[in-house]
Amino acid sequence: MKKPTRVNHPPPVDLPPDNRAVVSPIYQTVKFEFDTLAETERFFRGERPGFFYTRASNPTTRQLELLLAELQGREECLVTSSGVGAISQTLLALTKQGDHILCFVETYNPTRYLIRRLLGRFGVTHTMLSIEDLAGAERALAAHPTRLVIFESPTNPVTKIADITALTRLAKAAGALTVMDNTFAGFHQHGEYDVDVFVHSLTKYASGAGDVMGGAVIGRSDLIRNLRNDFGALGGMLDPHAAFLILRGLKTYFVRYQAQSASAMKIAELLAAHPAVARVHYPGLPTHPQHALARAQMRDFGTIVSFDMKAGADAGGKFADALKLFALAASLGSTESLVVAPQMMGGRDLTADQHKLSGVTEGTVRLSIGLEDIDDLVEDVKQALEVAQ
Repeated sequence: MKKPTRVNHPPPVDLPPDNRAVVSPIYQTVKFEFDTLAETERFFRGERPGFFYTRASNPTTRQLELLLAELQGREECLVTSSGVGAISQTLLALTKQGDHILCFVETYNPTRYLIRRLLGRFGVTHTMLSIEDLAGAERALAAHPTRLVIFESPTNPVTKIADITALTRLAKAAGALTVMDNTFAGFHQHGEYDVDVFVHSLTKYASGAGDVMGGAVIGRSDLIRNLRNDFGALGGMLDPHAAFLILRGLKTYFVRYQAQSASAMKIAELLAAHPAVARVHYPGLPTHPQHALARAQMRDFGTIVSFDMKAGADAGGKFADALKLFALAASLGSTESLVVAPQMMGGRDLTADQHKLSGVTEGTVRLSIGLEDIDDLVEDVKQALEVAQ
């Protein structure tokens, strides 16, 4: 073999069957091959396992899918290139012209955009209520044959808690599928509820380092199997190297989530006692309107603490600028603490009444608590509150 050929066909290195890598390798390849055309055709007919093209599946991304499905207590998973990709591809794959979606004001802004603008252009209608309006949800499901009920809990940014049992019961009675954005709660929570499809942003707690993006769609094998072809055609699948980084991040998922939740509780208690703060939105606080529901549904209350400054947006902006340890940045779930000022909040697509239902005020600030020492975070929040006053 001449050298120009050899560099394109390097010598293979195969591990013996009893000699395994402790950390699985990255299958950073687009293509896979079988020894013969006959075996390739057997694969296409579903008569043998294997891989052919990474857009459809890849050993590294497949390992991540299997792990996430097990963590969420379901059979199957698809991973995507971003959290919004997981939401958009799920919505596109599960709906058609003439379908109706029940959604809620307290929903991630891109999700609202996808339902109201993108799907709306394709003839999918929707009803949007408050996540607290169960009576309205029941009326809407009775009035419209509904394909999907999509919700999140805790909600972004003011951590309202959805009554998952009630919503899934109403949806099932109406013949609708439930899609739950479970990003804030994480993979170890809510799996015991009768949710058809969970979506997650892997960019957040799964990665934990804020250096890679990804999304996941988790559910029963029959549902996910029906989605796989559509997802492959839409093309927003996760890259193997990104899957490897997320697998690495998941090794510390539980210790991170629990430690950050414990720190979030202390920050929430500090804010609740401060005279410059009108209200704290953290489901772990007994003063949270749905604290009892959160305790019944959740093992950990999460790492997001939102609160309303009494003096409004100007004070909220001063508070954010005065923080020294919190990055003024979007996202959440990473090891560094983050702050979103009132001026950065979305919701411009909402009417005045809908905005009021959302619970977001002119002075709402959202904190994502990281892994810094809690004493340092407390001191930073204290001094920023003093500046804001």
